[in-house]
Amino acid sequence: VQLQASGGGLVQAGGSLRLSCTASGFSLDYYVIGWFRQAPGMEREGVAYISSSGTSTYYADSVKGRFTISRNIAVNTVYLRMDSLKPEDTAVYYCAARRLGFRTVTITTIQTLYKNWGQGTLVTVSS
Repeated sequence: VQLQASGGGLVQAGGSLRLSCTASGFSLDYYVIGWFRQAPGMEREGVAYISSSGTSTYYADSVKGRFTISRNIAVNTVYLRMDSLKPEDTAVYYCAARRLGFRTVTITTIQTLYKNWGQGTLVTVSS
């Protein structure tokens, strides 16, 4: 089970980025995928999640209405579209996977239950 996160970069406040999380060695149909972020000196926090069915999503209040999580089963990839970016969105973004049932609507927000993590991609938002 491997996850590869990509798409980070430097963007001005108000701009947009799309992060990708490509999974290998497993099917997204069995895993909840979460995007997490860790800013300097801060604890890692969850920002968005998508169920193994792909039909349920959940967002942290801090990103609700600005970030959109989606997935493309054909390429086994989960995306995080980030719009209206703010300087406080600056962080290393990680994707992680937790195995659940086949195409369930359940979402887990507890970080410790995610056993498979990608390497992280840095997002920097300038003011």
